[in-house]
Amino acid sequence: MWQLLAKALLAGVMVAAIAELGRRLPTMGALVASLPLVSVLGMVFLWHARPDAENMAVHSAATFWYVLPSLPMFLVIPALLRNGVHFWAALVLGCVLTVALYLAMMQVGPRFGLRL
Repeated sequence: MWQLLAKALLAGVMVAAIAELGRRLPTMGALVASLPLVSVLGMVFLWHARPDAENMAVHSAATFWYVLPSLPMFLVIPALLRNGVHFWAALVLGCVLTVALYLAMMQVGPRFGLRL
């Protein structure tokens, strides 16, 4: 239980720090947010819980393929904001697009031999 709380606290501190950095230096905040810190920490925690090279290889490869459907959101949201769409609406539309692309990846990926 303590390990779960420590992981949650660490994730919360990371998000808060990125938000604060982004408030002061938007580009630097974006740079830090784009780093795969959560993925790396997740792999460390997963390895600690189950040190299995094949499991880690599957996890790492699947993470790569699941990052791809999330990328268009970071183009759609600024385009919507610059065209007068309210922040919350742009965020929701970006998230809906991402979910749709995740679902498409889950359907299409295995047809190309991806282990998702």
